[in-house]
Parts: sequence; C-alpha cells; structure tokens
Amino acid sequence: MTQQQAGYYLPQPSYWPLVGSIGLFFTLGGFAYYLGDMEKHTPMWIVLGAAILIVMLFGWFGKVIHENEAGLYNDQVDRSFRWSMMWFIFSEVMFFAVFFGALFYARQLSVPWLGGEGNNALTNELLWSGFEAAWPTNGPAKVGGEFEPMGAWGIPALNTLILLSSGVTVTWAHWGLKKGNRGQLILGLLLTVALGFTFVGFQVYEYGHAYSDLNLKLSTGIYGSTFFMLTGFHGLHVTIGAIMLTVVMLRAIKGHFTPERHFAFEAAAWYWHFVDVVWLGLFIFVYWL
Repeated sequence: MTQQQAGYYLPQPSYWPLVGSIGLFFTLGGFAYYLGDMEKHTPMWIVLGAAILIVMLFGWFGKVIHENEAGLYNDQVDRSFRWSMMWFIFSEVMFFAVFFGALFYARQLSVPWLGGEGNNALTNELLWSGFEAAWPTNGPAKVGGEFEPMGAWGIPALNTLILLSSGVTVTWAHWGLKKGNRGQLILGLLLTVALGFTFVGFQVYEYGHAYSDLNLKLSTGIYGSTFFMLTGFHGLHVTIGAIMLTVVMLRAIKGHFTPERHFAFEAAAWYWHFVDVVWLGLFIFVYWL
C-alpha cells in the first residue's frame, strides 16, 4: 500500500450513482408491478434492475478499493466511512423495525379487534361473524386457502445455530487480523462465508417446503405476507452480507489489510452481526411465539 496523502480526498464526478438509481428504479418498480398481478407477469424488470445494481456495485466498490490501495484515503476519510456505515446500519434497523411493527400490530391489535375483543363486538358480528382471533391466521376471509404454519424446530432452529456460529467465526477472523495472523483471518472468513451461504440454501429449501407442502405463500393472508416479507428480506440481507465477506476474503488473500487499517473488514463484520441479531428476533417472534 502506498503512503497516504495529506489532504482530504475529493473524488472525481462519477456516473455510478446514476447507474445505481436506474437499477433501483427497475428493481422496485418491477417488484411493485409483479405484486399487482403475479399470475400474468414475470419478474423480468426485477431481474434487469438487479443486474444493473450488480454491475454498479462491482464498478463503484472496485473504484473505491483501487483508491484505497493507492493511498488516497487518510484517517479523516476512514472516519467518514465509519460514520456512513453506522448510519447505514441504523437505517437497516429502522427498515426491519417497520416490519416487526406490522407483525406486532397484526397479532396484538388487528386480529383481536376483528375477533371482537374489547369494544369491537359489533365489528366481529357484523363484518366477520364466527371469526376466531387466533395466531397464526390468514385473516377472516381465509385468503389463500388452508395452510400450515412454519414450525420453529427443524430448519429454523438449525439456521439459528448456523448464524450464531458464523458470528463466532467472523469474530475469530477479526482477532487473527488484529494479531497479523493472515491464515487465521482467511480461514475464519472462509468458514463464515460457507456458513452464510449454507443458511441461504436451507432457507431456499424451507421456502420450497412452505409452498409445496404447507400451502404457505406470500398471498396467504396476513400470516403469509408478514412471514415471507420478514424472512425474505432477511435472507436477502444474509446473501448481501455473505457476498461482502467473500469480497473481503478475496482481498485478504491478496494481502490488502493490515492490523491497523482494515475498515472494509470491520464494515462487513458489523453488517454480519446486524443480520445475526435480526435473525434472533425473527426466530423468536415469527417462528417460535
């Protein structure tokens, strides 16, 4: 790594933010369009948007890595990166808080009201006579037909053990990096990446089991929608985190990090610990209770 420059680095104008905005537009717009009529439309625009985003991420982060290895970043830039990552993770906390809030509202407020709890007896008698407020439920109209809920013991419990173990291995890798033990760093990252993708593989199998054997789908009322939105977005975050750690591992193999300067590793590790904590909340409130 070359010597750091003295002043604060100001990057040249870049087209990557525009590319990323286009990718997000196609991804989110295509997803909304797909939800509007799942039976007739394929997620073509989602795939196109995701492809654009992947190109943007490889191009933009590749440029950042090149600038870092060229010694263009000093301690002030490093601090700005750390603050940016902390705010990003905070935004992710708020993202999942919304979905956990929706789950709480449905389970503790909406479903009991529809069942006639409190001063809502008329709501039950006039709108949904005979509906019993019990969780899990697909709602008074039994949207999506009969289904079986996903149990906690089995793949979800195994995935919990896998993610908790991955939190240990990434911490062990961090210890190796701080001691200058590159072998421990690479092995710890390799184990973490393997555990992360194993988690994703088990979740894909779980989704197949839910659709084919339990008739549990995104369209299965309030339980199906909250289940798949929470676990699906978490699975996406695990996938992103595993890809980040894969890149960090490849950089570690090339000798990019030192015990004193390794923010890229720390950022990926912070993100990984975040998805670990979110999964514990999911396991307790979505699968177990």
